[in-house]
Amino acid sequence: MSNGSHKGVHVAYIAAIDQGTTSSRCIVFDQSGGIVSVAQREHRQIFPKPGWVEHDATEIWTNVQAVVRDALAHASLSFSDIAAFGITNQRETTVVWDKATGEPVHSAIVWQDTRTDALIRTLGDQDRFRERSGLPLATYFSGPKLRWLLDNVDGLRARADRGEVLFGTMDTWLIWNLTGRHVTDVTNASRTMLMNLETLDWDSELVDAMGVPREMLPEIRSSSEVYGTYEGVPVASALGDQQAALFGQTCFEPGEGKCTYGTGAFLLINTGDQPVHSQNGLLTTVGYKIGEQPAAYALEGAVAVTGALVQWFRDKVGLISSAAEIETLARTVDDNGGAYFVPAFSGLFAPHWRSDARGVIAGLTGYISRGHLARAVLEASAWQTREVVDAMNADSGVDLTTLRVDGGMTANNLLMQFLSDVLDVPVVRPIVAETTCLGAAYAAGLAVGYWSGTDELKANWHKAAEWEPSMEPAVRDKGYRKWKKAVERTVGWMDEDDD
Repeated sequence: MSNGSHKGVHVAYIAAIDQGTTSSRCIVFDQSGGIVSVAQREHRQIFPKPGWVEHDATEIWTNVQAVVRDALAHASLSFSDIAAFGITNQRETTVVWDKATGEPVHSAIVWQDTRTDALIRTLGDQDRFRERSGLPLATYFSGPKLRWLLDNVDGLRARADRGEVLFGTMDTWLIWNLTGRHVTDVTNASRTMLMNLETLDWDSELVDAMGVPREMLPEIRSSSEVYGTYEGVPVASALGDQQAALFGQTCFEPGEGKCTYGTGAFLLINTGDQPVHSQNGLLTTVGYKIGEQPAAYALEGAVAVTGALVQWFRDKVGLISSAAEIETLARTVDDNGGAYFVPAFSGLFAPHWRSDARGVIAGLTGYISRGHLARAVLEASAWQTREVVDAMNADSGVDLTTLRVDGGMTANNLLMQFLSDVLDVPVVRPIVAETTCLGAAYAAGLAVGYWSGTDELKANWHKAAEWEPSMEPAVRDKGYRKWKKAVERTVGWMDEDDD
C-alpha cells in the first residue's frame, strides 16, 4: 500500500485529528505530506476560579466528529478514501468518565490548571518521582489532576474502586469514543507521572503514591499501531502534540530538535533509545515508539505561555484586535525600550518549575509605549526559549546547531529573527508548518503501510524559510542579563493564603 493506492480505484489519504487546547482540527494529508483539506472548531475555555482551567469533554468529542466530517466533505472524500486516522492531542488534560454510559463525571481538567498546587506540596520533594517518571512534581501533569478528582468528586473514589469509571488523557478519551478501546500511547502515558520510563508500563510505586486505582488506567501501547476502527477506518496512531511535532519535523536522529510555538512553547530534542535524566530542570519524556521498535526518548523544555500572551494582549488588554497586528505594532519601535514581560501567569515551567511565580512587566519608564510593550510580549517567547536551550545544551552535552520551528507564531517574522538572534543559531521553518498533525498522520501511515518507513518521511521535509543570527554578542548578553533579572522578580509572589 506504500504507493497510496486504495481498493484499486481511490487514491487513499491519511487523516489526522488534532485535539488541541483551544480547538479541535482534522487535516487530510496526501502521500507527499501535503495538506488536502482542513476543518477546525474551537471549544469553550471554562475558568471556575483563578488558576483553574476546564474543558467540556463531551463538547470536544462532538467537535471532533464534526471536524472529521467537515474535512472529508471539503475534499469531497468519504471514509473509504482514508487509509487511517492518526490522533494527536493536548497532553496532561485529564478526563474521567463512566464506563457504562460514557458520560464524563466532571469537566476535563486542563494541563494549565493549577488547582493541585496544595496537593503537590503534600507529596514531598519536587524530585521524588523524577528518577522513575522523568518528571518533577508539578501541577502540570495528569496524575495529580486525577487524584484531585478522586478526592473531590462525590463518590468517585468508591466508583473507581468498583471499576465503574475510566481515566484518560484526551487521546484515550477520543480512542475510546472512536473505537471502544481503553488505550493510551507511551508518549501520553509518560506525561501522567504514573508510568515508568524504563518499563513503559504503569509503575506500582508511582500509582500507589498518587493514590490512584490501577483499574482506571488505560492499556499503554506504542504510538504507531492499529488500536481499532472508526467507520471502518483504522485508528492507527496517538502522540501527545509535542511528540507529534517532533515526529512531523522528522527528528528521528539523536540530537535533532524542534520547538513548537502555540499556546505555550515546547522544545524537544531526540536523545535516542535511552532516557537522559535532566540536571537542569527539563523533562525526560518518551519521544515516540513505532510498533515493536524500541522507544525513542526526548528531553523537553516546556514554556507555559507564549502564544497565550499575545492572546491576552489582544483579548484582555485590547491593545491589538488580531494576533497578526502585534508584529506591526512591535515594528513601530526599534527595541523594547528597556521593558521586559515575564508571563508567569500559571507559574514558571522549564527550567524553573516555580508554581509560586506570577507575571511581571519590569523596566517600565515614562518612555514606554504600546509598541515597546508589543515588542516585550514577542521577545518573551524568545528569551524563554533561550533559557530552555541553555538547559538542553548542558544536559545533552551536544549544542543545538539549528532550531526547527513550527506552530502559529512562526508566521511572525520579527519574532523568528529575534529568536535566531538570541539563540545565535539559524532558525528553520518547514513548508508544512502543521507538523503536529503531520506527525500523527505519519505515525498512522507507517502503521498501515501507507509509507514505507522513516526515510520516505524524511524525504518529504522541505525548508520554507530560514533566519540567520545578526545580533551583536554584547547586545544579546545584556538583553539576556536583563531578562534574568525580570524573571527573579516573578518568584515567590504567591502566599499560603492566596487562592
